[in-house]
This record gives sequence, C-alpha cells and structure tokens, in this order.
Amino acid sequence: MNSYRLLEYDAQKPEINLAPFVDTIMILLIFFVVTANLYIVSGVDVSKPKAMNAASVGHKALLIGITREGTIHVYGRQVTLDRLQTIVSQEAAKMPDLSVVIIADQDAAVGRAVQVMDKCLLAGVTKVSIAADKE
Repeated sequence: MNSYRLLEYDAQKPEINLAPFVDTIMILLIFFVVTANLYIVSGVDVSKPKAMNAASVGHKALLIGITREGTIHVYGRQVTLDRLQTIVSQEAAKMPDLSVVIIADQDAAVGRAVQVMDKCLLAGVTKVSIAADKE
C-alpha cells in the first residue's frame, strides 16, 4: 500500500504560478512607457532655443546634436566633422529624400552649427534645419 501512495504523489505535476510574472512585466512596461518620454532625442543633453514659429518635422530625419562645448553627436556617439560628413553621405545614399535636423544647445557657438550645416550640404543633403522648442 505504501508503494501506491508513492506513485500517486509522483503523478502530480507542479504548476507554475504566472500571476507574479505578469505583475512584474506590467510594472516594467509602465516604467518604460513613462521614461520613454524623458529620453534625450539626439542622444545628448541639450537645451534647445525657443522660437515662436517652431514646427515639427513630419517624417524621419537624421538628428545631429551639438553640445554647449561644441561636440557633435550622431546616434548618441561623439563624432568629428569629417566623420559626420561620411555618416550623412551614407544615410543620404540610403534615403535620397533625407532631412537633417541639428539639435544645438542654445549656448553652443553659432560657428559650430554652421560647420555642421556645411558638412551636411557637402554630403548631398539639401533639407537641413535647426531644432527649437515652441514658445
């Protein structure tokens, strides 16, 4: 009779309780949704200037960040001016109607923004704009 009870115990399969797993996934989802709006757009922290007639770009654009110190960032990585021109020309080859948006810090030197615009134009991009926050 003891062997019968042992076989009965082995026949029971353990169950996995999914409720704590689902709760954890939901909390992570809420966390990522809330923090997604706080993500820095260009990959660097810049304080954009304000403008009365700032408009949003309707389609995808290549974002180039210029920090207060004058460093240039594309896809979250710091690049030189020459490397910037290479990256922009490669992207323009993939997408002929490419737009470039320069997100420069309001305290960045204007000369640096002009250099970036010049490299974009030399790379073959004709649609270059500077980002601003709407007042």
